[in-house]
Order: sequence, then structure tokens, then C-alpha cells
Amino acid sequence: MAPQYQILLIDDDARRRESMLALFRFMELECHASDFVQWFKDGDSLKMLAGHGCVVFLGSCDLPISLEKLLHDFQHQDPSVPVLTLCPWEDASRLSEPLKSMLVAEIELPLVQGELLTLLHRAQVHRQQRDGANGQLRLWENHSRLFKHLVGASRPMQQVRAMMAQVADRDVSVLITGESGTGKEVVARNLHETSSRADGPFVPVNCGAIPGELLESELFGHEKGAFTGAVSARVGRFELANGGTLFLDEIGDMPLAMQVKLLRVLQERCFERVGGNRTVEVDVRIIAATHKNLEAMIGEGSFREDLFYRINVFPIEMPALRDRLEDLPQLLNELVRRTEANGLGRIQFHGSAIESLKRHQWQGNVRELANLVERLAILHPDGVIGIDELPVRFRYLEPDELPAYLGEPVAAPRQASAAAGSLSEPRLPVDGMDLKGYMADLERSLIEQAVDESGNVVARAADLLGIRRTTLVEKMRKYGIQRK
Repeated sequence: MAPQYQILLIDDDARRRESMLALFRFMELECHASDFVQWFKDGDSLKMLAGHGCVVFLGSCDLPISLEKLLHDFQHQDPSVPVLTLCPWEDASRLSEPLKSMLVAEIELPLVQGELLTLLHRAQVHRQQRDGANGQLRLWENHSRLFKHLVGASRPMQQVRAMMAQVADRDVSVLITGESGTGKEVVARNLHETSSRADGPFVPVNCGAIPGELLESELFGHEKGAFTGAVSARVGRFELANGGTLFLDEIGDMPLAMQVKLLRVLQERCFERVGGNRTVEVDVRIIAATHKNLEAMIGEGSFREDLFYRINVFPIEMPALRDRLEDLPQLLNELVRRTEANGLGRIQFHGSAIESLKRHQWQGNVRELANLVERLAILHPDGVIGIDELPVRFRYLEPDELPAYLGEPVAAPRQASAAAGSLSEPRLPVDGMDLKGYMADLERSLIEQAVDESGNVVARAADLLGIRRTTLVEKMRKYGIQRK
């Protein structure tokens, strides 16, 4: 029995179209066949077939339309549609990778039944893979809306969002691990804001920033006179977080004596204030975080194994910034937006600066990046940040290393010189011209003049031309212009 496919055949070659249609009918496959004029008149035919495993067979087109435009139309109506071509298309090699991936095969005719079944099977596998990828994309978009404060579209961040989605609304303890500055508290806040406890308080405690002898009072509170200086009773963080979430940051720095007391509270959900004897019951979700290896600390005897298993019900590991550098432009945009909101002015990053920042190791991760953006916003308010504006330790590119595709930031227009104003208006030759070659020759001539007039000082020549020095160096290399 033939597989259940629905075929859309579009071809302006009537003889080939009829031959293929006869083969489909012989194999008892449902086929909708038309030329391109009819296709555009009846453009919803693919949309109607999209949910039925439709496969497009694409022949030659006599209309002035590109393969890219056709594939965009197909993709709009059915994102997972597989396309098989019946003839070569000139612009196929120039397609973007997402559009190229829609093309399953170019068919060599004549086609026999066995070969057609093989091609249809490949098309079916293609659709299944695309459906899975599109499902992941929709899932990521949902997660992005759900955890709006998490910035980044890289695979590591998609995995973090997927883990968060699984546990956000489950009232279990979460342990967030990762290097300092990776955004562990951001994850904790997002988990709280998307949980059933969102209307309750989110109370953070940095266990490494509070001396051990004061941590017990900080967490559980104390009664008046419990110790020297306790002039009044005080509510602890556990009570403040009642009905919400308590975030224990850097729990690996908590002293062993406090770990015992914390474990009891997590098990029994009650405690006594320091110096008191009244039992206080609390309903708190615990989210903990650390940059340390707790399992190694268990082996060393500096962290309790029973506490580890109590807080490590659901682990989430945050990736280091150097492991998701593709998120750097998006992170920069978000950090610039925040500095602007704080009144520090909006800065822009030149492509060369971003390329240089991607080569930094970022030991301080996102926190280090945020500090850099804030510093640059103060030093260069409303300015454009190129390599020269970066602190020395962030400069990893020399002018001759700059890729040509990085382009230039928008600069203020220069006033036209008197000499430029005296140039006669160029006239188009009767036989036409090579505009690209003409502009290249003109650019080369002006660069050579600027270099000569500046005494071979590249920085001065760049100023005469109104471009950056790095751009002039790249153009001189392009045209083979040497300083004399």
C-alpha cells in the first residue's frame, strides 16, 4: 500500500507535469497539479494541504520570480514543507541556509516508482525533523515570554529555560549552580515570579556575606535580650519569606553548625527564634545557589551530605558567559537599555568592539559585562564604542585584523569642501557604464589623494575622508595602496 502523502505539483512544463501526474495517479497518490499562473490564483492550496503531510514538487517557472520568493511563500503557509525540484534553479546556490534546508532533492527524470517512494520517504523524514525543530522553537518562544528577565537565545540558555519550565510551578527545592556572575539570582527570581507563590515575598540571603555568628539571627530572628545588642525582638528571613520563596545565595559558604539548624527547619518547617522558646511554623520554598562544588565539599567534610540531598531536589546549572558568546550582542542591548533607564545615556557598540569582546574570557561572567557597560556609559555618554574606547584589557583586535564585514557606526555628516562643490556633475555615458567599477576607481583615487595630502599619516587621511582609521587601513589593503 502506498504511503499516505498529498502531492502539490507546480510546473510550467506541461509535458513533464502530465507525465509526473500520471505516475502519481498510478501509485494512487493524491496530487494537486497546476502551472504557476494557476498556483498564484489559487495560492491557498498548500495551506489547505499543510496538515496532511504535503510534499511540493517544483518544476520550471516562466514567470519572473525567484526560487527564494517561492520558498518564502511555501514556508509562510507550511513551515515544515519538504520541496523537491524537477529541474535546476539558477539562484539555488545563493539561498540562505534556512531556505536551502527546505530542498530535499533535485530529481533526475525519468523517475521510476521505487525511486519516487524513496524520495517521498526522505520528504517524510524531513517533515518530521522540521516539525520537531519548529516545536522546539515554539517552546523556546514560550519560555522566553515566561522567563522574560533571562537574556539569551543560545542552546545553553534554551536548556536552562527548559529546566526552569519543568520546575517553576512545582513546590520543590531547587539548587542553582554556576560560576559567580552568571545570573543565578535572576533564575531564582524568575522561578518565584512564575510559581504559585508569585504573590508572596521573595527574600534573598547571601550566606557568604553574613558572619557565621550573625547568620542564625538573620535567618531565624531573635528575641529581645537574646544577646548583647539585641535591644528589641527581630523577625528573621524565614518569617519574612512565609508564603513565598527564600533564596539562600552562596549556601556553600554556610558554617557547618548553621547547616545542622537549617536542615532541621527544612525537614520540620518550624524553628525557634534565637533566645526564644516559641515554635514558629513557616511555609517557605527554598531556592539555593552556589558557585562551589558541594559534592567535593562533602568529601572534604565541609558540607553536610544530608543537607545537600535536601536542597538538591532539582538542580539547574548556569552556563558561563564564555560558553554562550553568541548571546553577547543581546546581553549588550539589554544592559545598554538598563543604563539608559538609569539616566547614564545610550551608547552603541561598533561591530569591531563586539568582535573584540567575544575574545575575552569573562571570568566575572555577566556581572563583569554589566560593570563594563556601566563604565563605558559614564565615560562615553550617547557615544559609539569602538575598540579604541574599550579598556586596554578588552582589546583583542589590531586594526589589520578587523573583518571587512563589520562596517562602520553612523557618524555625523561632514561639511562638503569647496573643492568638492566645484566638481562638475558626472554624466551617464550613452552606452551605459560599470557603476561598481566606477565607484571603486573613484574611492581609490580619493584615498590616494588623502594619503598624499596627509603626508602619509593614516589617521590624518582618515580624518580628511570622514572615516575611522581602521576602515581606511582596510580599504588601503583592499586596493593595494601603500604608504610612501
